[in-house]
Amino acid sequence: MEGPTGTPTSQPCPGAQPQPEVLEPSPCRETWAGKCKFLVSCLGYCVGLSNFWRFPYLCYRNGGGVFLISYFIMLLVTGLPLFLMELSLGQYGAAGPITVWKCCPLLKGVGIAMLIEFSLVSLYYIVIVAWAIYYLVSSFQSPLPWSCDAPRNADLCQNTSGSTSRVSASEVFWNEQVLGVTDSSSLGDPGTVQWPLALCLLTAWVLVFRRMLKGIRSFSKGVYFMATFPYLIILILIIRGATLDGSLDGIRFYLSSDWSRLQSAQVWSDAASQVIYSLGIGLGGLMSMASYKKFENNVIRDTLIIAIGKYLTSFFTGFAIFSVLGHVAWRKQVPVDSVADIGPGLAFVVYTEAFSLLPGSLFWSILFFLMLSMRGVDNLFRAIGGIATDSLDRFPALHDQRRKMVLLGALCTSFYLLGLLLVTQGGIFWFMLLDTYSTVFGRIVVALFMCLGITFCYGVKQFCQDIMDMIRQCPAWYSHMLNYFKVCWIFFTPCLLLITLIWIFLDTYSVPLYYDIAEFPGWAVSLSICMGVLTCLPIPLWAIVALCRVSGSLSERFQKATQPLDSWRTAAARDVARDVMYMSAIITAPPHGSSED
Repeated sequence: MEGPTGTPTSQPCPGAQPQPEVLEPSPCRETWAGKCKFLVSCLGYCVGLSNFWRFPYLCYRNGGGVFLISYFIMLLVTGLPLFLMELSLGQYGAAGPITVWKCCPLLKGVGIAMLIEFSLVSLYYIVIVAWAIYYLVSSFQSPLPWSCDAPRNADLCQNTSGSTSRVSASEVFWNEQVLGVTDSSSLGDPGTVQWPLALCLLTAWVLVFRRMLKGIRSFSKGVYFMATFPYLIILILIIRGATLDGSLDGIRFYLSSDWSRLQSAQVWSDAASQVIYSLGIGLGGLMSMASYKKFENNVIRDTLIIAIGKYLTSFFTGFAIFSVLGHVAWRKQVPVDSVADIGPGLAFVVYTEAFSLLPGSLFWSILFFLMLSMRGVDNLFRAIGGIATDSLDRFPALHDQRRKMVLLGALCTSFYLLGLLLVTQGGIFWFMLLDTYSTVFGRIVVALFMCLGITFCYGVKQFCQDIMDMIRQCPAWYSHMLNYFKVCWIFFTPCLLLITLIWIFLDTYSVPLYYDIAEFPGWAVSLSICMGVLTCLPIPLWAIVALCRVSGSLSERFQKATQPLDSWRTAAARDVARDVMYMSAIITAPPHGSSED
């Protein structure tokens, strides 16, 4: 690595094996156009919709400032180590979530479980995009349908001082117009499909399908704008929120800490789930994206930039949300912690409330929801596109454009049909069930087995060596960082994941789940946990298959099943290929001093 003047700025990593120049990837496999675009793309994948809708909702539910503390601790001890592990596995092996387990065939089921988890997450993640598209289309109406200027909201916006039960126009629009949840009483009463929302869902899948056909290089178009424009919008909302009456009460709630809440299991389990969700851990998308990066890419630098950027963006976004929440609480004359009880829709209600208070509200609303829609499509495309392209690479017969189109079209159509349940009048109940229990439980289990498998089966020492071999040139403090990650992988990360799993299991039945005043029935929670367990079944099933494929005693079978395949040693294989080419050049070169010299 060289500085601007061409002078070295770092030294070889301690313990790194000397390597010749690495051969470029095969021309048939696409690669990232540059380091900057990879970083910005990963930042968009990891710092995406979760910062705009999930983080504010969980922070509000867990008392504001205390959630920031637990969130930061979980990010340091679980998020950073797991994020680095996934990126390193994908980059070193140049493979996706299934093929990468050539490093430890016993755990190939982890990769299969990742794909199943990804399927569940995709089903409800794209519903958020459908909500954003619905709001985008509604933003072209003047006045905005959720503002007090709309004639049908006149009664809601009258000055009813002293009333603590009044709901805002933006809440009514969310519940009645977007969700239609007022016509559904519970999880067992889904009602009819909200066809305008179903059309928005179809639009979202069509956009994802078109992006997947273009491949990994389609990231280059508008990637910088899509990654930076949200910050401008949030900054504008923060400035406007700071001028509203009662905004300081919201900020005070956001930053103050009720230390007794740290004893609550829900705070820590929510913090762990948000870290895993926002960083994209346990889905295979990170491995797939990293597999297209050059072998010598500095994976530790990428991890630190993205993870720190993720936390700061979440923290930054919180000011926009809670300043407006403080204003809404001032208008309703209620405490901030009692201002709203609308679950995952909190951010949509607050953002629309904020836009209705801005000059040129239509313009800013259109820009924001256009950005939110495209960001959601991009995030889902990064995951689906990376995994699908990696899978297509394994089957040369599917490289044909027509066959690829048919396969991806069938995939998107299937996901759309399955997702229609989530856009019914009772779809929000299923949405919350998947988001709160099923996917969180499964992804933590997947992350736990990935961490244990790499640490104790593949070998944490060998894994650290692989990372140093990739980085080659690095500052001295990188070795100290690796020592920190090594301690986390061996002890802290798996222990915290296991404790979080136990907390989630114990809290599942002791703390009921609500949407508004509707309580989720016990059978629904049991169904959700069963779904989470079923997604993890490939892990033990494939381990049994791997043990049956080898011979010997049980201990011998286990040892053979945890040994990396010959094709795994990507770095070694490239070095060998380079050495062979170098030796061939020497052998075939004319002798020094011959007439050809």
